[in-house]
Amino acid sequence: MKPIFTVEFTAKVAGVEFKEESVSLHGPEELFDFVAPGGGCDRIPDDVNEIQMVFQPPARRNEQNPIADVHAMLELGRVFFNGPLAMITQTMEQLLDKAGRGELSRSFLAVIGMPRIERR
Repeated sequence: MKPIFTVEFTAKVAGVEFKEESVSLHGPEELFDFVAPGGGCDRIPDDVNEIQMVFQPPARRNEQNPIADVHAMLELGRVFFNGPLAMITQTMEQLLDKAGRGELSRSFLAVIGMPRIERR
């Protein structure tokens, strides 16, 4: 199965930028497994200063709503989401839902600039 997006970790040491790792994910489920408590996100080294999540273009163009395929970028803390607007929007809706239910790791919350979520 062809990956739908890749996750790249970038670090800067003494002003020199280098890629730490690249992970290919095949669907939103794999992404949310990665950012869930106990997922791969918990193993990201502290020296990583940027995470790029690059969504691949869809297999077929959206003929009825071409804006869905327009390339967009969203910055969330140190995480940059790049790819088709519709894919980023759908992922963000799921991310909001999972954050509200406490289904995101503390590591990922810290990377996106939200060190903790207070429960009321």
